[in-house]
Amino acid sequence: MDKEPVKTAGASKRIVSGMRPTGGLHLGNYHGALKNWVALQHEHECFFFVADWHALTTDYENPARVGDNLHEMIVDWLAAGLDASVSTLFVQSRIPEHAELHLLLSMITPVPWLERVPSYKNQQQKLKEKDLSTFGFLGYPLLQSADILMYKPAWVPVGEDQVAHVELTREVARRFNHLYGREADFERQAERAAERLGAADGASFRELRRRHQEQGEAGAVEAGRKLIVNHAGLRLVERERLLGYLEGSSRSILVPPEVLLTKTPKFPGLDGQKMSKSYGNTIAMREDPDAVVRKLRTMQTDPARVRRTDPGEPEKCPVWDLHKVYSDTETQEWVQWGCRSAGIGCVECKAPVTERIVAEISGFRERAREYEANPGYVRDILARGNERAREVARTTMDEVREAMRLDYV
Repeated sequence: MDKEPVKTAGASKRIVSGMRPTGGLHLGNYHGALKNWVALQHEHECFFFVADWHALTTDYENPARVGDNLHEMIVDWLAAGLDASVSTLFVQSRIPEHAELHLLLSMITPVPWLERVPSYKNQQQKLKEKDLSTFGFLGYPLLQSADILMYKPAWVPVGEDQVAHVELTREVARRFNHLYGREADFERQAERAAERLGAADGASFRELRRRHQEQGEAGAVEAGRKLIVNHAGLRLVERERLLGYLEGSSRSILVPPEVLLTKTPKFPGLDGQKMSKSYGNTIAMREDPDAVVRKLRTMQTDPARVRRTDPGEPEKCPVWDLHKVYSDTETQEWVQWGCRSAGIGCVECKAPVTERIVAEISGFRERAREYEANPGYVRDILARGNERAREVARTTMDEVREAMRLDYV
């Protein structure tokens, strides 16, 4: 509980992601994102943040409930297995540099870039009961870009529906670097940095740069980036110069991140739709096991199976999607045979899934107990995470202000 987050060299393996604090999480949240975060934290330097400012873009009328929601969500993170000794867990609004970078990026970001983000119009359609004709809602994808670019991650783990947000982030970073990444003696500085690669790697770097800029070879940039970010002997500013030199721009002050596409399993709600609080069809990560059993007992199945003797089709039954997440191959084969032949009923089909879900939730509930009983633990974890995130953010903003020539006082 008292360990500091592990610090790795540079940002070559860094990952950044966040969630809006909407309260306790459900199983769709866990299997859609959180489970992946838990695995990534053992392979990368991870920064995971509570996106409380983002919550205000659609729920600005109820800011008071953000605090309670925040606490509940962090307890679920910890219960799921996020380890504050290896990951940096922090709160977006406690790092004011996010707001500063958002403001500065807003000066250079064309409005049409924001209007074309798919979720902008989609959310307005879904949330018609809310007035989303606000500057904050229009600009939230750019705030998301600032959240990401602040920590110079190599990757951002997202589902397919979020790829457009990361592409906007990449465009903003490239525009910023084009406008402000110029140094009077850039090429000389870059060549000096290349010398620090050593003879062999330096020669490889120059060859990859030539192949990219003269021949347009697609893989040359990626190979060059790997060579640069994996080289332990470079300082951060040297790494940034070499990245810009490789790509034919200038110093890469804000690093365009790559998408780490997360394979999200289809996780149905109790009514067969996507599990979502707005649909009222969820199973909470820390729900009472007896309530879970009751919910699953009445969960929708294949509508063709009116009677026990009617054959069904697993692909038309949302319970089958749960089997694909929770059941082994043998159980899945049993379900396929039993449903199509009417050899098993829906109650029998649900039994192994119910058992595994109850076991999973019981594990979450057990791990959450110490945090529920000691709220101070959660506050301490976030205080340490905020401090670590602020340290990185200050360094980035020093570089941003210097590049924009704003360090004049």
